[in-house]
Amino acid sequence: MSILAIDTATQVSSVAVAASGKLSAELTMQAKLTHSETLMPHIEQVLKMAAVPKDKLEGIAVSIGPGSFTGLRIGLAAAKAMSYALSLPLVGVSTLKALAYHYPVAGVRIVCLLDAQKGNAYVETYRWNQGELLTVDAVKVAPVSEIIEWCGQLDEPVVLLGDVVQKRIANKLELPSGVTAAPAHLLMPRAACVAMLGLDELAAGHTDNIMNLEPVYIRRSEAEVLWEKRHPETAQKTLPTEAM
Repeated sequence: MSILAIDTATQVSSVAVAASGKLSAELTMQAKLTHSETLMPHIEQVLKMAAVPKDKLEGIAVSIGPGSFTGLRIGLAAAKAMSYALSLPLVGVSTLKALAYHYPVAGVRIVCLLDAQKGNAYVETYRWNQGELLTVDAVKVAPVSEIIEWCGQLDEPVVLLGDVVQKRIANKLELPSGVTAAPAHLLMPRAACVAMLGLDELAAGHTDNIMNLEPVYIRRSEAEVLWEKRHPETAQKTLPTEAM
């Protein structure tokens, strides 16, 4: 099974093609260009690199968050459009789980952090057990300082991954004993990990409905929060309530 995988949840634009557990090609870039500028050219380029025509793809996997609101929308829109146009099954993959998949080390609590603005992070923790990636602590939003303090209280080694680590932690903060930041080349999301998780889901017969699949935002955007403050009387009638 050959699938295309997309990850635009952060500043990283990453696209990959994988087949039968093998990575055929990947293009990952972190630059000032926007996802709207780079994504479609990257998809065309990675398919060419993998020598896989669009009509030979058998599925699409896409990172669905949490992460950048705009980035997630761009990636999911592209995945849905291709899924519909090519009649391909679509599967959404947690951005945080894909991050953890990048660090297959047993005996370590893997703490995945993505920027949630205003000093906060989306955080979810994982552990590998006999080759299986298990969720230990479900996703939530918390201040980065509190997360680091909490990590120092755990009774096992901790490794930190994600864009928050790159922006605010690695080589910037003194970490508690037993807590380390992952190496730079492992910190940020990769479509290769989305592809491998997507292949597992598709092989198990799990797919998502193209009409219902939505990004996992966890919190409302700053624009929605600002609008709610300016229109308190109508906000409750027009804005959906999302669980934290």
